[in-house]
Amino acid sequence: MRNGASRTALLAGVAFGVLAAGIGEATAGGFAVREQSTYGQGASFAGIAAGGALSGMFWNPAVMTQFGGINAETGVAGIFPNSKHTPEPTSTLFVFGGAGNSGDSAAVPSVYASWQVRPDVWLGLSVNSPFGLSVTFPNIWAGRNYAGNTDLKTYNATPSLALRINNWLSVGAGVQIMYGKAELNNGLPIVPGAFAKITGNGWAYGFTAGVTVTPGPSTQIGLGWRSAMDLDIDGTLELSAPLPSSAGPVSTKLRLPDIVSLGLRHKLSQQFTVMGTVEWSNWSRIGTSAVNSAGGPALILGAPITLPFEYSDGWFFSIGGEYAYSDTLTLRAGVGYEISPITDRVRTPRLPDNDRVWTSVGLSYKPMANLSVDLAYTHIFVDDTPVNVGPGNPWFNPGLPIIYNGSASSHVDILSLGVRYRFNPPPPALVTKG
Repeated sequence: MRNGASRTALLAGVAFGVLAAGIGEATAGGFAVREQSTYGQGASFAGIAAGGALSGMFWNPAVMTQFGGINAETGVAGIFPNSKHTPEPTSTLFVFGGAGNSGDSAAVPSVYASWQVRPDVWLGLSVNSPFGLSVTFPNIWAGRNYAGNTDLKTYNATPSLALRINNWLSVGAGVQIMYGKAELNNGLPIVPGAFAKITGNGWAYGFTAGVTVTPGPSTQIGLGWRSAMDLDIDGTLELSAPLPSSAGPVSTKLRLPDIVSLGLRHKLSQQFTVMGTVEWSNWSRIGTSAVNSAGGPALILGAPITLPFEYSDGWFFSIGGEYAYSDTLTLRAGVGYEISPITDRVRTPRLPDNDRVWTSVGLSYKPMANLSVDLAYTHIFVDDTPVNVGPGNPWFNPGLPIIYNGSASSHVDILSLGVRYRFNPPPPALVTKG
């Protein structure tokens, strides 16, 4: 057991280094990153809060009690977004033209470890990037006043504890510790080619909790919660042109959502399992983030700088199936539908999110009793998206009336690879001669 604990500690130690390899484009509503489990992705995350793989602890820490001994799982998702922007002639800067693909490809790793320290007690650790965004725009284009190069990276560690109360009930809880850093660029309205840039970093803290219920040998139900967190960002405002402003140290607060996930897994036969997920994200708490300087609100040309996200709540639904083709190969597939928290009223070309359909396939190959390799592919169809920043949109400044009307055409491809390993597999069955 001591060797296993050492391996778990080593895994935790290198996790942050792995995450530094790349944090990228948001693929869930708002700027959440759902790709935290290759196993789950193969069925569009259907049933993942009810278990199936250790990575389910991202949604529900009680899932750990399904895995005896010492276990580890790691994965990396390659995310390939595509979003093209077409302005309409009613845009103030229509002559500057549109923008090609603004989405940046990225790799998003995740790491999990659990240790059954007593028959009914588990300790665990997960390291993830639950929120992220990386987009690139031309310096000169029709929507430059509402979308410039933007980058958000988060690094989240969650130590957790899970208890098996009895054969049908388990509970779990954990603490989230998250570091984030951000850069946001916006075109200055009256200076062609000039930009304002805000860069900063900070910390946020929260909780996670969950429960799994096993009402029968064929059914698992899981309910998990990741708490809201406030990311306090301290940074700097810079302008590329000499305008009256609060250039220098600034700060803001990014109010991130609670996420509640309900998962169901039901085994119809020895080979076939059906799964389902319902997930709610409390994005409406994000509101408007005010940018402040030492003397009060940060200003450009006398106008306060704000980030009026004003999102609604988001919802995600998915169903999937898993087929055990053989002892070494399992196949899965799933579809999902996501209701975006970003409505027509508040959308900007920086994040032209809209309702979307997930289609996924995946497999698990088990070459040894204690080792599984997971592979998943997803294509996300995003509804064609109107983007209108004018009167009525909170990002529009009537004092500097630059209107952008256009549309965005988007889709996302995701390819993920994961490995699951148990350090102390059960001994092989004893074979006797008859």
